[in-house]
Amino acid sequence: MRELVRACKAISAETRLRILNIVMIRECSVTEVMQSLQISQTRASRNLGALYDAGLLNARREGAWVLYSVAKDGLDGHSRELLDALKGMLSHDRLAQQDVSRLANAKRAS
Repeated sequence: MRELVRACKAISAETRLRILNIVMIRECSVTEVMQSLQISQTRASRNLGALYDAGLLNARREGAWVLYSVAKDGLDGHSRELLDALKGMLSHDRLAQQDVSRLANAKRAS
């Protein structure tokens, strides 16, 4: 139950939902998140950190970049179900789909 509460708190902000939406599609750097959501570096980093701290994201270093991906293996059953449900719900959201469209053109930059 504790992991589910932590996950729910982490997704309680629009920006974090939008980030999860694109990271469920592919691994992203902070720069790609910034470009896709059209937000500042500070806002992207802070919200990625909150999702990481909640155990919803993995982070790995590749050269100059930190790449974030969904932590599917480390999630409990409730959190996995929550992410699956969010994926379905966000697929019908106009803003979330605009983020996905911008993700297609996002580039990693140092």
